[in-house]
Amino acid sequence: MSVLSIEEAPSTLAPALDPALDPALDPALDPVLTAADAAKLSHDERKRRTSALLTLAHEAVGAERDDLLEQVIVLNIPVAHTLAGRYRNRGQDQAELEQVACLALTRVVQKFDPTKGEDLLVFAVPSILGELKRHFRDAGWSVRPPRRLQELRPRLTEAEELMSQVLGRPPTIAELADELGCSEAEVEEAKATGQLTRSSSLDEPLTETGTPIGDLLSVVDGGFDHSESVVLLGPACRKLKKRDRWILRMRFYEQMTQQEIADQLGVTQVQVSRLLKRILDDLRSAIGEVGAATDAA
Repeated sequence: MSVLSIEEAPSTLAPALDPALDPALDPALDPVLTAADAAKLSHDERKRRTSALLTLAHEAVGAERDDLLEQVIVLNIPVAHTLAGRYRNRGQDQAELEQVACLALTRVVQKFDPTKGEDLLVFAVPSILGELKRHFRDAGWSVRPPRRLQELRPRLTEAEELMSQVLGRPPTIAELADELGCSEAEVEEAKATGQLTRSSSLDEPLTETGTPIGDLLSVVDGGFDHSESVVLLGPACRKLKKRDRWILRMRFYEQMTQQEIADQLGVTQVQVSRLLKRILDDLRSAIGEVGAATDAA
């Protein structure tokens, strides 16, 4: 049974119920419902139908039991969606929250024993809410705060809503701390975690200026690397002989080839190659000495 297709469950999957099996079923009642039909039922009607279907499923086996339980799930999908709606606009996609709630509902229906109580929702509602809270704790953070703050955050949100209604104004940090039995610092930390459930896009414009956030981020200026190179190479180059500095200038500043340098010096290209290797080795050694002296300072 696929939870992803619960809402689209065709009526052909639901077997016709025989009213003779359970006197509580209305003979004129069509037991085959879609989630859209179930949303129109009253609480009492949903409860009656659910109880009757669960009673039949308790006595059934195999595919017949699975079909009856699927009808129970479809019948109670509106309840799962309503519970998921309590967490709307908290940084998570609503469709994803509804799927979490439906999965929890499915597990509850499969485990429910009607002989221990006829009202499925007494057992289902706490289980679905617990699964939604677990989803927020485990998957609802862009940056994961400490576990104690993850657990305090939903309690804080609930306390703020309740106390605002009772007091007629937003509660203070001290009042919230007293209500939750924690310190004011912990309340402030938990309030700050609300910003960790959603990452801002770099293309998101600031409210004040309309400038994208990305345009305000600092960038690494290549001039810093150049300045650092000059600081290191300056003392090292000054230690070289005049002829070696001239060779470096021709090779790296004037971009002359090794053969062109050889013609200037009156030597062979192979000799120039060896000279460049020796000069660069000298520079590396000198730079190492300068870097060590800089770190020591």
